[in-house]
Amino acid sequence: MSQRLIAGAMSGTSADGVDVAIVRIAGTGLEMQPVLLHHHHRAYATELTERILNMRSQEAAGFRELAEVARMVSITYAVAVNEALLACSLSDRDLACIAAHGQTLFHSPPLTLQLFDPAQLAVETGCTVVSDFRRADCALGGQGAPLVPFADYILFRSATRGRVIVNIGGIANITWIPAGGAIGRVLAYDTGPGNCISDHLVRASSSGRMHFDNGGRLAATGSPILPLVQAVLADPYFTAPPPKSTDGPAMLAIFERARRRLNLTDGSLPDLLASACEITAGALVGAIHTLTGSQEVDCIFAGGGTLNRTLTDYVARLLGRAVRTTDDLGVPSQAREAMAFALLGAATLDGVPASLPSVTGARRGARLGSITPLP
Repeated sequence: MSQRLIAGAMSGTSADGVDVAIVRIAGTGLEMQPVLLHHHHRAYATELTERILNMRSQEAAGFRELAEVARMVSITYAVAVNEALLACSLSDRDLACIAAHGQTLFHSPPLTLQLFDPAQLAVETGCTVVSDFRRADCALGGQGAPLVPFADYILFRSATRGRVIVNIGGIANITWIPAGGAIGRVLAYDTGPGNCISDHLVRASSSGRMHFDNGGRLAATGSPILPLVQAVLADPYFTAPPPKSTDGPAMLAIFERARRRLNLTDGSLPDLLASACEITAGALVGAIHTLTGSQEVDCIFAGGGTLNRTLTDYVARLLGRAVRTTDDLGVPSQAREAMAFALLGAATLDGVPASLPSVTGARRGARLGSITPLP
């Protein structure tokens, strides 16, 4: 069975940095067998995070700033990949490609924009780059998201257990894999906010000195404001059927509208953070129950949100069981999305469609990604 090494690299909507997974992949298509060799995280410079978040919140930037930030993002990706290779005692010659997501600036299907320069990454690393994974699916009428269910099926399917794989990043999404089901039965969508509301509240209250509620410690000292939680979850997004996807600014707009309507502009920060946790947990668990009904299934969590103990406690309370992570299945939760992009990159090289019409609503499965050779 042929094997190749691929570096999956991604940065999420939280704009906190780049995750790289060096993955050995044997086989092709749905029979790929991945082995994680190394996971590495490289934080963005504070200035870069702030510029990305400002552009996302304002939905505006000058041409020069777009070009500058794209270069900064791409160089950070390159540094992260080179550091990961060094940690594995590997070189650029060992990689079949780097599969890189880029930094999402805007996502409202059919419009989507990931800021990234694949040629810059190729030059800085000496590797072929596969990037721009969303737009082929959008061109076929799909949401262009979530992208990882193809990889979730490879990594987590079971002949005997139905499984829901939950990712909590800036946005939260779920992948439903029925027991013994074909890939065409997989369903997935964005349930709503993950960390984006909490991060926004912390940044605003600290004038940008803090970027997140570490471990959910502040939220743990507050109590959810139930009218605010109910007002947010009453938004049509949460009751709309899939396929659907969203982005952080859209979720923040819903939250802030409800907050103004209830005259909570000066609300207690711990109570607002607790409310953000309750909103995320309520949307997630509601989606899980909608997809699985009364079936007994495995619910497996991944992503940065799993480090927020208050959020996971809220999820566990609503779910009625302890939160398990993908670590229990041999996939480090912080590496899961970067591993997914390595698998998506392999599918691109093999010419295998990796978008799932059952997930995105596209007219057909699409071969994702554009290939940029080393210049």
